Amino acid sequence: MGQSEHRFKPENISKLMSQERYEKIQPEILMDALQIDENEVIADLGSGAGFFTIPLARRTKNKVFAVDIEPQMHIFLKEYAAEQTITNIKTIESNLNVIPLESNQVDKLLAAFVLHEVDDLEKTLQEISRTVKTSGKIMFIEVNAMETVSGPPLHIRIPSQKMKQLLEANHFTDIDIQSFNNDNYYVITGTRS
Repeated sequence: MGQSEHRFKPENISKLMSQERYEKIQPEILMDALQIDENEVIADLGSGAGFFTIPLARRTKNKVFAVDIEPQMHIFLKEYAAEQTITNIKTIESNLNVIPLESNQVDKLLAAFVLHEVDDLEKTLQEISRTVKTSGKIMFIEVNAMETVSGPPLHIRIPSQKMKQLLEANHFTDIDIQSFNNDNYYVITGTRS
């Protein structure tokens, strides 16, 4: 069974946008850690319905590219952004093996709870490296590779140390790993060299 077969289903959107999830993950606090300047270009890979995209868009006057493979997610995201009167989000329908952004276009890039779903992680990381500007920052949020009550199957989770090695192989430095929510999740950040 391929990883794409474990892709989150749009009909479960209420789980993604639930108050319980906001309290557990606290997206506003996580986005603060990216230290976004108001003129920076941002990419949110696996943007879904906008759980992280909206907080990102509030922090910049420039574009936020919301990349997701599911067109239904973009419909939800556009509605959510309109309710919030946010107009700087550009939705892009794509998988993450070929990201339709220019090279060196993005100042900050977020990939939250999506990299374990990609078909070719190494290709996706090469694409991320290509699109992020030199000295640009990335933040990945993933479920720790341990047994938990909820989340993706254990066999597709990416251990944080493996992710660190892959980032180093793709020209990222200053890599930092932090666990949160009782160690259920990890945040890994890095700088494009």
